[in-house]
Amino acid sequence: MATSLPAAHESKIYSSFSHFYDRIFTNVFMHRIRRVLGDLDMPAGSEILEVGVGTGLSLEAYPRHCRVTAIDLAPDMLERARQKADALGISHVKFEVGDAQALAYPDESFDYVVTFHVVSVVPDAQKMMREMVRVCRPGGTIVIINHFRSERAPIAWIVDKVDPVTRHLGWRTTLRADDLLHAAPVELVRRYKTSPQSLFTVMIARKPGPSRSRATA
Repeated sequence: MATSLPAAHESKIYSSFSHFYDRIFTNVFMHRIRRVLGDLDMPAGSEILEVGVGTGLSLEAYPRHCRVTAIDLAPDMLERARQKADALGISHVKFEVGDAQALAYPDESFDYVVTFHVVSVVPDAQKMMREMVRVCRPGGTIVIINHFRSERAPIAWIVDKVDPVTRHLGWRTTLRADDLLHAAPVELVRRYKTSPQSLFTVMIARKPGPSRSRATA
């Protein structure tokens, strides 16, 4: 039987690698995150929740006319994100310790709920997805960037074989995009890769219902 994932704050990715996280992943992730957030053209006053901010690789990508709440379950990662925000003079982001699988916010609190390279780290990705949709306002946008199981059978077979190893490091390779899309009522707006060679998929979904955004021009 497959080994279950550790809690996010117990993951070796979060604990052992936290001091090297920026050095390793900035060049891998930052350009993609900046491009995806920029393409959303978020209106002034938009309320954004980032689930699993880590060390804050995404902070510079958020428009300063938006209000961002950034959460993470790992206090050491969150402290690094705070220090980075202070160094960059970022004041439109607030940081809070939070569990992706049990978000401490009322229903329909945010216009955008985003997460980057986190859904395959949490123990229950479907529960995380349901929570993200719950706190998103009707007509709001959910954005996910992550690696998902390949739809090409030979590649999927190889990746499945290494999944027990990656689970010990704190992430799973067998998560399917449809596992998330079927976890909660959302309308898929777009699913794409930023380049043909990319290992990562961008998913943009909409929460059904008439928009009640509090964003102001």
